[in-house]
Amino acid sequence: MKPEGLPSAPISFYDSAKQALANTQLRRNMGKATQTIRAKRAKVVAELPDWEALREAGRAIKARTLRHLDEYLLQLEAAVQAAGGQVHWARDAREANQIVTQIVRSHGAREVVKVKSLTTDEIGLNAALAAAGIDATETDLAELIIQLAEESSSHILVPAIHKNRAEIRELFMRKLGVRELTDEPKALAAVARAHLRRKFLSAPVAISGANFAVAETGTVCVVESEGNGRMCLTLPPVLISIMGIEKVVPSWQDLEVFLQLLPRSSTGERMNPYTSLWTGVAPGDGPQEFHLVLLDNGRTQVLADEIGRQTLNCIRCSACLNICPVYERTGGHAYQSVYPGPIGAILTPQLVGVDIAGALPYASSLCGACYEVCPVKINIPEVLVHMRARTVQKKQAGVLGRLDPENLAMQALGRVFQSPPLYEQAQRLGRLGQWPLVRGDAIPFVPGPLAGWTAMRDLFPVADQTFREWWRERDGRKQ
Repeated sequence: MKPEGLPSAPISFYDSAKQALANTQLRRNMGKATQTIRAKRAKVVAELPDWEALREAGRAIKARTLRHLDEYLLQLEAAVQAAGGQVHWARDAREANQIVTQIVRSHGAREVVKVKSLTTDEIGLNAALAAAGIDATETDLAELIIQLAEESSSHILVPAIHKNRAEIRELFMRKLGVRELTDEPKALAAVARAHLRRKFLSAPVAISGANFAVAETGTVCVVESEGNGRMCLTLPPVLISIMGIEKVVPSWQDLEVFLQLLPRSSTGERMNPYTSLWTGVAPGDGPQEFHLVLLDNGRTQVLADEIGRQTLNCIRCSACLNICPVYERTGGHAYQSVYPGPIGAILTPQLVGVDIAGALPYASSLCGACYEVCPVKINIPEVLVHMRARTVQKKQAGVLGRLDPENLAMQALGRVFQSPPLYEQAQRLGRLGQWPLVRGDAIPFVPGPLAGWTAMRDLFPVADQTFREWWRERDGRKQ
């Protein structure tokens, strides 16, 4: 069974990234895939003269929704119930899994089909269903690939981005019992289609996530590219949708904005091939029983953070992953979370705590490219710095926090910088103490705990004469 969910043990991004960087095939796969997606996105974005206005509209809608989130969620609940659906509230992953498992069991089902959903991965739903004796089949092609490989997703949009066609061919032959198969995309898709068609026609329950939900009508929206989602959303008699509470939008007019932003930013398309919308149940048409599970799982504590709450603007387009130089070289598994890349580096620590995921905010060069491409203008570098500060504060709050050498050094420097006489004295001492280390115009190596600083960069030495010393000397000559 593939590992799922948010991390429960401390993440060591440095170690996992080092392993990923040693995998040359992974780096080739990642580089080719992300460059292709970036080029497609840039082309379709350039077609819109009002792209920046759309981004600002998306940001403003999200900000307004989050300010009044309680009102919109209650409006959504009432609208879904009025349309014949049932609404369940889940405080955390455990409650959400219990709700879904109980619904599936109440229908005597032993298997379910699933639409690609990061939210169900976040709560580890597949593992919870398996523990209850229920088989969950992923119907998205990439999700099916990693399910068969017993791996976790490495990309928000393209979960199997780390695999090439030859690897997928070998996997299908081994897991699906295919004797002869080429690595042509059409052949691979045909094998997956034949395998999944039987599941679509026999499974009594389908499970989906939700890209958006419209509060005014109770309409749920799922966008996808393959049509597997449409099969899940129409054939089984029971449909369960699990939605993070931040996915609600107030009106259809607001949804229009996001349906322009999302496809261009995610797949580089003008519109999604399949946009499925449903409101409750309709007699004789589609599922006859609909359940909407509204999931918190840490989102309200993210909402309480004035700087961090913009993370909830995310519409899961993955544009920040495709542009990130760190993600492109390490892949998603290095982040050890269902949410990789820049967005994962700020979302995961807020959901599980910096004591577990405090390493992720440092998985960035702070180049700002993620902010430039984000369709809802999440200032990811700002939140990264904010989360780094929270990580340091958490460390300092520990029993030995006050004895931390870095903390003590920063406190000492703070006192020195506050006093001009102390600062000038420190400059003079630094000028004397640096002479064994200076090589030309730089200090290429510093011994001891500071060696890491000069491992990747040179340190400039203290100047022979400071500006203040020059100014005083100049004034003396004038007099």
